[in-house]
Amino acid sequence: MKPKLLQVATSPDHSFSVRQDRYANINNRWHYHAEVELIKIHKGSGTQFIGDNIKRFEPGNIVLVGSNLPHYWKFDETQFQSKKESNVFSTVIHFFENFWGDKFINLPETKSIKSVLEKAKRGISIGGKDAQYIGSLIDKINATDGLVRLMTLVECLSAFANASEITLLSSIGFNVDFSDSENERINAIYNYSLSRFSGEIYLEEIAAVAGMVPNSFCRYFKSRTGKTYSQFLTELRIGQACKLLIENKLSIKQLCYESGFNNFTCFHKNFKAITGQSPQKYQQEYLHS
Repeated sequence: MKPKLLQVATSPDHSFSVRQDRYANINNRWHYHAEVELIKIHKGSGTQFIGDNIKRFEPGNIVLVGSNLPHYWKFDETQFQSKKESNVFSTVIHFFENFWGDKFINLPETKSIKSVLEKAKRGISIGGKDAQYIGSLIDKINATDGLVRLMTLVECLSAFANASEITLLSSIGFNVDFSDSENERINAIYNYSLSRFSGEIYLEEIAAVAGMVPNSFCRYFKSRTGKTYSQFLTELRIGQACKLLIENKLSIKQLCYESGFNNFTCFHKNFKAITGQSPQKYQQEYLHS
């Protein structure tokens, strides 16, 4: 898949950029950039794509995305169509790996930060109390300026290095194809899948979207994403199930079918394999929190 190269806006008065987004269509596409990205979701939910990793995102989620790692956050359709600013809110920080100079990042004292930036090339998700603490530092970065802002970013990355609840997102073997020939085809596959995953998608059908025969499509998709199309589709459906569990408007059996599964046992098995919890436990923990 060919992600779009974005040029991040910079200011001569600052060594790195901080902004707050309040609309669902901001960079709502598969893209990459030379800068490292640190994002905190305050409001809004949807599907998060980091390299070859796909998962739900919710308010409170914090992710560190390394340099040139393709990514995007696709907000749920209801929020994407809404013109209300209050439905979507995120803080986004962009900085170059060496914006403070090559000597600084190679100091013995900053060895842990250098390691974090290396891990971020796969994408890092943070959880638990670590997320709360780092989230407060992100808020401070946005609210301050000058040396305090710079020192707080260093403190933030140091907190990533010392965090106990981190998850590396994209697989080690993920490799993106930046050639122009890949762009339209993969985007067509992704968009078609995102709009239809709650129903049955036949292999012949999605292969036709890619302009291929089924066998060629299977090899093509696996070589580009590191997973089968069936695995990809299952991840999208489990992400939808997580959203419906959080909304708590349907019974678990009902949302199983609404998410695109036609077998409750299969749904339960895949949900636990991907999230590490049963649907009931996932919902209980969210409602309790």
